[in-house]
Amino acid sequence: MKRVETFVEEVLFASRWLLVPFYLGLAACIALLLVKFGKEFLHFVDIVFTGSSNDVVIGLLTLIDVVLLANLLIIIIFAGYENFVSKIDTGGHEDRPDWMGHVSFADLKMKLMGSIVAISGIELLKAFVNVDSFTTEQMAWKVGIHLTFVISGLLFAIGDWLTHKKH
Repeated sequence: MKRVETFVEEVLFASRWLLVPFYLGLAACIALLLVKFGKEFLHFVDIVFTGSSNDVVIGLLTLIDVVLLANLLIIIIFAGYENFVSKIDTGGHEDRPDWMGHVSFADLKMKLMGSIVAISGIELLKAFVNVDSFTTEQMAWKVGIHLTFVISGLLFAIGDWLTHKKH
């Protein structure tokens, strides 16, 4: 019976490698975001010379949004892979980010919530800059959704704080 148990445990432990295609897919998404960024950048260059100040601000915020999303994907890929699959051996590379290898699942959850709040905040700021394009109801929904993300982030932080306080 011990042999069966050992075999099952080895198979379960090896099954973590099934996550690798997910992380590779997310890495491919960063490449696609680069295409989106290039497209938005070319559009932004045109806006700088022909658009209004509000259009320039909205264009810049759109570029920042794409960058934040790409950063979020990097954090998820590195931290998720290291937490659930295997440690990433960078061979002591000088450019290895300091946070690599130190982001726990709870930290990843907080970074994810922080990024979502930041992205939501940028979307809300874009809406405020272009307020004439939205109805009062649409703006109320945008503010409500943003506040929901903020409150959720605070509740996650309080939950983690309480959990760490017990230990």
